[in-house]
Amino acid sequence: MIYFENVSKRYSGDSSVALEDVTFQVDPKEFVSIVGHSGAGKTTLLKMLIAEDQPTEGRVFFESLDIHQIPRVKLPKFRRKIGTVFQDFKLLPHMTAFENIAFAMEANGRSDEEISDNVPQALELVDLGDKAWNFPGELSGGEKQRVAIARAIVNQPDIIIADEPTGNLDPIATYEVVQILKKINDLGTTVIMTTHNKGVIDELGRRVITMDEGRVVRDDKEGRYVL
Repeated sequence: MIYFENVSKRYSGDSSVALEDVTFQVDPKEFVSIVGHSGAGKTTLLKMLIAEDQPTEGRVFFESLDIHQIPRVKLPKFRRKIGTVFQDFKLLPHMTAFENIAFAMEANGRSDEEISDNVPQALELVDLGDKAWNFPGELSGGEKQRVAIARAIVNQPDIIIADEPTGNLDPIATYEVVQILKKINDLGTTVIMTTHNKGVIDELGRRVITMDEGRVVRDDKEGRYVL
């Protein structure tokens, strides 16, 4: 489904290398964690996947499509295949949980009937059916992240990418978010997550790609985090 082929990234005026000759594949319905210290290149990889950044060398494929050859005008349609979850939630504070999720559907051109049907389902999936009309300021950090996950899945993307989704959460909320991501993966959605939390990796027991100074230094199918 996803293939990084000898991808390197160097920024002009910066002597450091963000990515160096990275090659790996992610199959449909996999759950892959990308780990490494700060600056290892984890977030740069995710930016490549959504065409937010361009490789200096190499190519990134989604199925048979070279992502960085997609015309700019067609990028929004491509990005609908990918749901994104951020460490800092990025919820709109003046909108309720329901409205934040509905907004993602509206931006995707979905009908009012689809929104009425799908938003409650997404909230139930993340165990927040009773918080639909709460504003972000009335939710805990873990609840905010679960709303963000619901927003990411509501348009039924092929892939969820989660960039340090538990980085700002306490251990209990972290556990809850990890369980929800596992549930989404079990339902057939590919999940790619960056993290530096060894406890999260141990809980998942899924494939782990370890990065260091822009390189893939380990690809462990058994889910071990070794640095």
